[in-house]
Parts: sequence; C-alpha cells; structure tokens
Amino acid sequence: MKFIDYKISNEIKNNLTQLGFVRPTDIQYKAIPSILDGEDVLAIAQTGTGKTAAFAIPIIDEIHSFKASKRTAGIKCIIMVPTRELAQQIGSVFNKLCKHTKVKALAIYGGVEQDNQIERLVKGIDILIATPGRMFDLINQEYISTEYVRTLVLDEADQMLALGFINDIKYIKTMLRRRHQTLFFSATINDEIKNLAYSQVRTSAIRIQISPKDPVSKNVSHFVMFVEMDDKRFFLERFIRENPESKIIVFVRTKVRAERVSKAMGRVGISTLSIHGDKDQSERTEAMTEFKNGTSNILIATDVTARGIDIPDVNYVINYDLPEVTENYVHRVGRTGRGFNKGIAISFCSKGEKETLEEIQGFLNKDIETIKVSKKDYFFTINPDQLETTIKNLIDENEILKKKKKKKSKPKKPKKKKKK
Repeated sequence: MKFIDYKISNEIKNNLTQLGFVRPTDIQYKAIPSILDGEDVLAIAQTGTGKTAAFAIPIIDEIHSFKASKRTAGIKCIIMVPTRELAQQIGSVFNKLCKHTKVKALAIYGGVEQDNQIERLVKGIDILIATPGRMFDLINQEYISTEYVRTLVLDEADQMLALGFINDIKYIKTMLRRRHQTLFFSATINDEIKNLAYSQVRTSAIRIQISPKDPVSKNVSHFVMFVEMDDKRFFLERFIRENPESKIIVFVRTKVRAERVSKAMGRVGISTLSIHGDKDQSERTEAMTEFKNGTSNILIATDVTARGIDIPDVNYVINYDLPEVTENYVHRVGRTGRGFNKGIAISFCSKGEKETLEEIQGFLNKDIETIKVSKKDYFFTINPDQLETTIKNLIDENEILKKKKKKKSKPKKPKKKKKK
C-alpha cells in the first residue's frame, strides 16, 4: 500500500511526495489507521523507523478535515517530549507536513526567551509540541488553554515516564475537559514503564510492537573494539582520518568528556562540534544546524542528542564511551541507519566497561561482533606515523572471516554414486 491510497487529504499526500515518502514503514502502516479511528495507541518500534510521521500524518489530517479555514479556535493536540532537541525536531516534521493545509503547529521549550513563543500562541495554533517545564509555565501564565485538546501524545514515552514526568502527565490529563485520545510512542520500554503507560490509556488501547526481539533497526551493523580508556582518542583520530567525507556522531558519557575529546581532536587538527547540557540552547541549536548542513562532519555529544533526533545521512555512530543506561545504546545507534539507509555503529570498550557491554548485549538479545585488533595494529594506532592497516580494513577482514566460517559450517552434500 502507498500513501496515495490512504484516505487522507491531497495536501498531505503532496507533502509526503515532496518529502520522498512513498510507502509507509511498518509502524506507520499499523498505527495510522488506528489513530484515524480515534483509538488510544501504545506503539513500540525501533528508532529510525518513522514513528513521528506515524502520529503526525493522522493528527494533521483530522484537524485539517474539520477546519473550515486557517483561523484557529484553540489547541487540538498536545505532544509532550522529554528534551528541547526532540521538540525542535518534531516541530520541524510537523511544519513540513502542515504545508498548504489549514493546520498550524508550534514547538515550545525552555532555554530560550519565551516572548516569541507567546507571540505565536496568541496568534493561534492547532498543535503544540512541548517540553513539560515550558508548557506548564505558559499554562500558569494563561497563554496555553487545554479546553479544546482532543489528542495527547507522549513521544519517547519511556524516558518521559522514567524521568518522573508521570505526575505531569496525570496532571495534564486532568486538565483535558473533553474525551481525548492518548498516544504513547517509544523505541524502548521495560515492564515497569509499560505498566505506567497502560494506566494512562483506555483498556481498549491498541498495542503495537514492531520487532520486539531486536530493538535496533536491521539497517544498523554493530561492532565493538576493545580499547584501553587512555587510547580511545588515538582510535577516534585514526577513524576520522580514514573517513574524511563521512558524517560521524561520537557519543561520550559526560559533559566534561565531551569537551576533553573535542579539545583532543582539535590538538591534532580535526575540527569538531560538541553538544551537551552545559551549553545554552542557542549553542546547542547552532551546533545541530552546522552538523546537519555539513559545516562540520563530526559531532561529539552526550546522551542529550541520543533520543529522537533525525539527522540525515549519518554514516557512523561511535560509542567513545558505552552508555551508563543500557537502553540509551539503542537510541544512540539509531542516529544512523535511519529510514532505508544503512549505517554502522562502533563501540570502543575498555576493560572497565565490559560489564556494561554484557548488559547491552543482553538487552539486544544478541552478541555484538568484535573487531579484532592485533598487538601490532594496536601499536600502529597509538603510534600513527607507523600506521599500516585501516579500521575499515579490519571491519572488511572480520566480514570475510565470518563468511568463511559460515561456508565451513555448512554440511557437504553427499556425492551421487555413478550408475554402472
């Protein structure tokens, strides 16, 4: 089935065509009809599979169909998200899909002056994308009314609930005076969080779970290299130099680490961008814009960018440090291999991180392939003037060995006896 076959407005169909959307992904195919029917939905799908469009398309279509003009009579939908970057990203998707329709969407978040956001709210919007803090500030200032809200969406619902936003969610639901639809979307969710989510929807809610055995898209290939903590910078430098045209996100554990790694790369002449919680919103937005535009191909980040950010054509994700929260591995590596693109994730694992690696593999229900580095090659990496083999060659060699093992493991067919 193609999007042109859906019973949605021609304006949205044209927008989808211009964005290159032809056929729905699995999550879109399963979620859109239920949302259009007004059902509550709890959807768990791998990151990078098009979850935002899965709820954006039916929400925009419903509002557009019922509006007689572009004039707005109040907010019809609230989308709550855990981070500022995710609010910006979802706002961008909605604005692209709202083109030439009667629907107006706005993303609001903290870390920036509220005057521009208030001005847009006063003019009137249909869809509000918001982080909880800024949203409740503006509700208390009476710039946001929930009187006409018919749909409440929680994106990255597991993080929303895990971060303790459950009371905010319960509170906003008490403020919704009309019967409303509730949609929960996430890439990962555990049993405790799932029970909290179930408590906030109707018992008849549609449960959708795509590829539950593997929370990471099949478009992403995973590898791990065992590297001493103090030597990671040499391996990162080497990898970047071997892939000068590639777009790479490097994930680190802390804000301090992000700055240290960025400075270490600067000392060897590699320009990078960095993003973390200590930077103000304008700096974070500027870094994301420059990375998307290709001003710099290397972004060093903490987990603030691991959730829901759709950056086109990221070739590699490097886990310079393994994440402290196991689920964040899924969100990190989901920055590559998005949509129909292929991607590669490489983790640098030190001795002290092996236990974390085991937890990640348990969460994935499979082992991550090891890139074996010989003592000679390790020496060449930390002594780059004597470098011989590239990391890409190591990956290729690993793939060749794997294929050879598969061929050996196949049982040979018995030879047919010749008839005399």
